[in-house]
Amino acid sequence: MRSWAILTLAGLAGLFGSTGAGAQASATSAQIKAVYELFTSQGCSTCPAADELLGRLAKRDDVIALTLPVDYWDYLGWRDTLARPEFTTRQKAYAKALGDGMVYTPQAVVSGLAHVNGSSMDKVDQVIERTAKLFAASRVPIKLSAADGRLLIDVASAPEGGAAKEATVWLATVASSMKVPILRGENQGRTIVYSNVVRALMPVGTWSGKEMVVQLDRRSFMYGSADRCAVFLQQGYGGPIVGAAMLDGI
Repeated sequence: MRSWAILTLAGLAGLFGSTGAGAQASATSAQIKAVYELFTSQGCSTCPAADELLGRLAKRDDVIALTLPVDYWDYLGWRDTLARPEFTTRQKAYAKALGDGMVYTPQAVVSGLAHVNGSSMDKVDQVIERTAKLFAASRVPIKLSAADGRLLIDVASAPEGGAAKEATVWLATVASSMKVPILRGENQGRTIVYSNVVRALMPVGTWSGKEMVVQLDRRSFMYGSADRCAVFLQQGYGGPIVGAAMLDGI
């Protein structure tokens, strides 16, 4: 059985533009093997290598790579222009859920299952491959489509024979590329290009194992420079991600 949730975040609607009438786009989660979240900071001298590596991952069709700038290094002399406190909170939730309490930059969390230093391509590849089987075994298909200024999120039912654990449907609005000149701090004088920068992250539904559809007015969630969106299904707060898809051109 399919359930519907039609949401309009009316309080934000006046801040955003709209797509042209009749514009259409769609994406599915079929090829995705990992969701890669990089917690980074403009005030971290070891982060630019990780930011560059994420840019390469963002070009892959089988990985959803997201940049989540954190704010806890702002006291070092440069206030991160992209950071959001909720990303710091999210990183700390992962530290608790994964059980080792580790919070650092550049830290990458892969599919909510493991973390790795985001500046090492070899280690990143190893963790993506190691977690890919777990992700595939529990993956819930997600289809995204957009037309006439609306986004449709179709989350499938739980895999046959699999246990359905309640999960949150998260929507991330994403800027595909942002160039930032850094004037002070550990990266003073550098201009860094950030890829797939999350500009807003919000829960838009709760999945209980049955197919569900969420419909959103684009004007209620697209934020500033965002030009694409990602949706992922996550158990608990900081738990495993069991489905994901990204949509361009919304």
